[in-house]
Amino acid sequence: MLKNLSKMREIESRVIGKLKEDEQYEGWWESDFINIPFFDGKKLKITFLDLEDEKDLKEADLAIERFLQKGKIEREAISNLVYRNCMENLEGVGYNEFNEKLWDIKDEKEIWKFVYPSGIEVTKRPYKEQDMYVQICCECEWEIEHGLQIIYRQGKQVTRVSYIDGHITEADAYGKPDWKDELLSKFKE
Repeated sequence: MLKNLSKMREIESRVIGKLKEDEQYEGWWESDFINIPFFDGKKLKITFLDLEDEKDLKEADLAIERFLQKGKIEREAISNLVYRNCMENLEGVGYNEFNEKLWDIKDEKEIWKFVYPSGIEVTKRPYKEQDMYVQICCECEWEIEHGLQIIYRQGKQVTRVSYIDGHITEADAYGKPDWKDELLSKFKE
């Protein structure tokens, strides 16, 4: 029988240890600070959101375990996506002196100098396949108000890079089918 997690104040992740329920948000469990290899060991809190039962907890653990195996090589491999997000934003607002250092980037890998991770969330997609996703929330110098999110489906493969808008997939954000979502449609089990 699956245990309902909604009434628990603490849950135990086999990957990251104890998570305590947030005092403000029911169903949000937060870890202590964890070393994140993707960001060269920077310590961030990981939050599991809206898990319903032990099955969800096992899926969240598997997703975060896969993500925590990613390091600098995997981060640099998606530099083009983060750089593209930056350039699309800059083109939308036009040139100004404040953003000159971003316009002057010569190597896409330099984009990470302007990205500041703030936390990681693991949650289910509320629509369609309801898979588990790892959302990396960041501040960045080109989108001060909305920041940057990098999302990995099942912790395995990047499926979205965008400003933080409350949506896990591009398909959900814009009401389109999954097969029309550029990154999500490339996901391989």
